[in-house]
Amino acid sequence: MNALTKINLPNLKLINSGKVRDLFYVSEDEILFVASDRISAFDVIMSEPIPQKGQVLTSISLFWFDFFSKNEATKGIKNHLLTTDVEKYPEELKEYKEILKGRSMLVKKLNILPIECIVRGYLAGSGWKEYQKSKTVCDIPLPEGLRESEKLPKVLFTPSTKEESGHDINISPEKAADIVGKEMADKLAEYSINLYKSAAEYAAKRGIIIADTKFEFGIDPKNGELTLADEVLTPDSSRFWDVDLYTVGKSQDSFDKQFLRDWLETVDGWNKEYPAPTLPENIISGTNAKYLEAYKRLTGIDLM
Repeated sequence: MNALTKINLPNLKLINSGKVRDLFYVSEDEILFVASDRISAFDVIMSEPIPQKGQVLTSISLFWFDFFSKNEATKGIKNHLLTTDVEKYPEELKEYKEILKGRSMLVKKLNILPIECIVRGYLAGSGWKEYQKSKTVCDIPLPEGLRESEKLPKVLFTPSTKEESGHDINISPEKAADIVGKEMADKLAEYSINLYKSAAEYAAKRGIIIADTKFEFGIDPKNGELTLADEVLTPDSSRFWDVDLYTVGKSQDSFDKQFLRDWLETVDGWNKEYPAPTLPENIISGTNAKYLEAYKRLTGIDLM
């Protein structure tokens, strides 16, 4: 199965090439997001791609954008999506439609805010590590006696910085207010928690626990509106757990790249620096299966 690692659009200016997505300038108001099949773990891009991963990420984001636009609690939250129909793309993009179909989004250009909006419903990852040391998550005090993967007493807004290199740094909501202003920080928390709760309630009915997720927001320069951006509630930006396999007190099986991370942790001698170990075929196919199952569970259909 073919996979796309490099997005080559010679007629367009590349704005940014991330671990997975490449962003291209289309006009003063529009940006093209293209999701490759690259995959990273521990901030290192693997040499081997995961087939269909870009289509899965894009399709899941589209599903959630549509879901939120119709949900009573979230329909007032704007998002940056203009279209994913390559036939409606500007003329200069038409020659690339075979590359772009299914893995691209034409979006509004926003002034992106400088914090990541992380929402946690369960105690996992860096939150669990901090809790073990201080009984806090992002300096928010929590009760004694919580266990790994346990549902939190309430959903938490736990922002982080955006670092140019290396890991983003978890910060307190108060620190986020220092960066973007209290009014904006409060609004980001409200939007993020509403989005998470609505998605988590839906996903639970489809057999998926959304343990945590990460949102990104920007300001629409045309009208000043706070707008949801980037990918939304994908296996790359969230922890998805199987409801039927969920057990408090241990790390969980995930419909995401945790499958890959777990394998990498077993590789002797790798220090989590570039270059990454060569991925065996069973890890590539297993990761591919996790992403495809996440899509099918959420939407009820197979990825075409």
